[in-house]
Amino acid sequence: MIFDTHTHLNVSQFDDDAAEVIQRAGEMGVSEMAVVGFDTPTIDKSLALSSAYPQIYSIIGWHPTEAGTYTRDVEKKLQHLLTGEKVVALGEIGLDYYWMEDPKEVQEKVFRRQLAIAREMKLPFSVHMRDAIEDTYNILKTEKVHLTGGIMHSFSGDTEWMKRFLDLGLHISLSGVVTFKKAAEVHEVAQTVPLDKLLVETDAPYLTPVPYRGKRNEPGYTRFVVERIAELRGAAFEDIATQTTKNAHRLFGLINNDDRG
Repeated sequence: MIFDTHTHLNVSQFDDDAAEVIQRAGEMGVSEMAVVGFDTPTIDKSLALSSAYPQIYSIIGWHPTEAGTYTRDVEKKLQHLLTGEKVVALGEIGLDYYWMEDPKEVQEKVFRRQLAIAREMKLPFSVHMRDAIEDTYNILKTEKVHLTGGIMHSFSGDTEWMKRFLDLGLHISLSGVVTFKKAAEVHEVAQTVPLDKLLVETDAPYLTPVPYRGKRNEPGYTRFVVERIAELRGAAFEDIATQTTKNAHRLFGLINNDDRG
């Protein structure tokens, strides 16, 4: 039982075989997944997928590379759609200084506004952070994020930054990067992050883990993320799978009796 907390089955790479990919994920032990929408087309498709499949949930928000297109109308629609039954978080939101599609101040304004919406709607959030770790932290530190909780999606910082984000009450989510041979800092994070704050993801179709690196990623490959974390921690695969799923359920408000133990 594995929960892929961040996947993009709503992008064009899965147009032809999404159903087969979802079935394959189940066969590989990935029993649940959150499909993340980041602009109007991918939000609509995420909601369609979560409506069609009981094991799929939606995370929807406005990506930092789209910050320049964030308008009042976008916000009103987003606030309405966030009330959906299968919507479990707001995201992915944050800062991206790698692509730098919009100025820092525009990205920050949209990031802060969506964090405010998360507070207003009592929803956790998923953070995209690329080449912007210090500014991301400083914004989160001032936005009362402990009130809702959230996810540092595909975390790639070192253990010192990990501790800072943990101190804000956030979860650390690890992707296929943890399987890469030279990802020493991520390996150390995997070994030291408190188990009750750990999540796993694919970010499919991107960041494909070993042994399929270089090919299209898919949700079923979360299994290899769990396997590598278990190996790094000297833990049982089943323990990591069970705990990270329990963590996702708690954060997303999907608690069942099995999660209360």
